Amino acid sequence: MTVVCLPGDGVGPEVMREAKRVLSVVAPELELEDRPFGAQAIRETGDSLPEETLAACRSAEAVLKAPIGDPEFDAAEVRPEQGMLRLRAELDVYANLRPARSETVDLVIVRELVGGLYFGARGEREDGTVFDTMEYHPSQVERIARRALQLAESRRRRLLSVDKANVLETSRMWRRVVDEVAAGYDGVEVEHMLVDNAAMQLASAPERFDVLVTENMFGDILSDLAAAMTGGLGLAPSASLSDDGPGIFEPVHGSAPDIAGLGVANPAAMLRSTALMLEHGLGLLDEARAVESAVETALAGSPTPDLGGMATTVEFGDVVLRALS
Repeated sequence: MTVVCLPGDGVGPEVMREAKRVLSVVAPELELEDRPFGAQAIRETGDSLPEETLAACRSAEAVLKAPIGDPEFDAAEVRPEQGMLRLRAELDVYANLRPARSETVDLVIVRELVGGLYFGARGEREDGTVFDTMEYHPSQVERIARRALQLAESRRRRLLSVDKANVLETSRMWRRVVDEVAAGYDGVEVEHMLVDNAAMQLASAPERFDVLVTENMFGDILSDLAAAMTGGLGLAPSASLSDDGPGIFEPVHGSAPDIAGLGVANPAAMLRSTALMLEHGLGLLDEARAVESAVETALAGSPTPDLGGMATTVEFGDVVLRALS
């Protein structure tokens, strides 16, 4: 099986190295193939997602992606983030899973990833007005609702659908379609909540939640909030899944250019994303559980400076590898 690795920018190559070290131990049969992406690719080719990289991703079993982004391109015409959005759309990875866990919290946010405000029509009118359009087709809502309901069936059988149905037409359609799909899942308790209330509830009582499903922008915001409630973005992994093609597995945090090259980046989110890839992308459940357990061991005994410890990126990886041996 081939895994395309996108080392990314900033601390991306550093945390990707630790992921590849772990994969060489738990799944040595995998073929790991590096491809340029993000700011690195812009410098090399002028495109944040070169056609050769896209072709390799399409033919792979999974895509393991490190953070991208570089201040050099923040206001440029070609930006790393454009390649990220295009890759998601080209692979149709519509279901973004964002687990958040702590001693008292165990929830998953299922975020629709290829529709809504980030992919709608946008532009500028002659009078200077600019606009971004939120659009959803019922079929897009149906498939993300089905994915979330299936996940809820395998967990505690509770699903919260988050919208803004008191204001938005897209949300009213979203709520109606979720109810239609949920009718086929008698064993799952389905609740609806407005996004502002959901944010308040997540901040005050995150332990009450199991599986949440929501549209793209709401999911972007709520999943970062959930990560903050359970240790921060440095620990948060994600899996972006399609129905019949490779998924994209990546940490949630950014490229952190301010600490790039210092050897102190926390690789936990990258390694947790690797575990999600082993489970959801490659069907290697035992290997995924082993990596998750080893990361917990390293977090407990050898944290990096962002968590109050002294371990370097490589030293953290060494602890993970020892736990796997």
